[in-house]
Amino acid sequence: SAGASMVNDVYALRRPGALEMAARLNVPVCLMHMQGTPPNMQKAPAYTDVVREVSHFLSSRVRASEAAGIARHHLMVDPGFGFGKTFQHNVQLLRGLGDLADVGIPIVVGVSRKAFVRRLASVDQVGNDETAQVSAGLALYAASQGAAVLRVHDVALTRNLVRTWETLASPPLNECNAQLQGSLC
Repeated sequence: SAGASMVNDVYALRRPGALEMAARLNVPVCLMHMQGTPPNMQKAPAYTDVVREVSHFLSSRVRASEAAGIARHHLMVDPGFGFGKTFQHNVQLLRGLGDLADVGIPIVVGVSRKAFVRRLASVDQVGNDETAQVSAGLALYAASQGAAVLRVHDVALTRNLVRTWETLASPPLNECNAQLQGSLC
C-alpha cells in the first residue's frame, strides 16, 4: 500500500509471512543468498563448494516462491556478494556465475564498491577512481556471464563500458534481458 514495486529480500523470503506477502503483492521479487544473518554473516563463512551451495539454495528458494504462488517471471536471484562470504568465496562466485544460470531465473549482481572489490583493486578508500573502474569491470564481466541486472553506484561509467563492449561483442548482450519481460528496464 506504500507503493513498493519490487521486493528485494536478503533473507530470500524465509521469514514468517514473507512468501505470502510477496505473492499477494504480485510484484518482482529478488531472492538473495546470505549465509547467516547480517549481525553474524561475516564471522566465519564456510562452504565446501560455494557456487554449488549458493545455486542449490537459490533453486530451493525459487521452488518455494513458486509453490507460494509467486509467478516465475517475477523472480530474480542474487548470489549475495559480500553477504556471508570471504574474499575467495566472492571470487569463486564471480568465476562460477555462468553456472548459476542453471537456476533458470535472471541473476542480479551487486558488486559495486564492496570490500572485496577494493581488495581486488588494491585500494582502501570507497569511491576511489580505481574502485569505480574495477567495479565497472566486474559488472561487465558479470553481464558477460549472464547477469541480467547489475546493481551499481557509478551508472554512467558502467553503462558506457557495457555499451562499448556490446558494440564489439558477438553475440551482443541485450540492452535488457528478455527474461525480465521489460518489467524492470
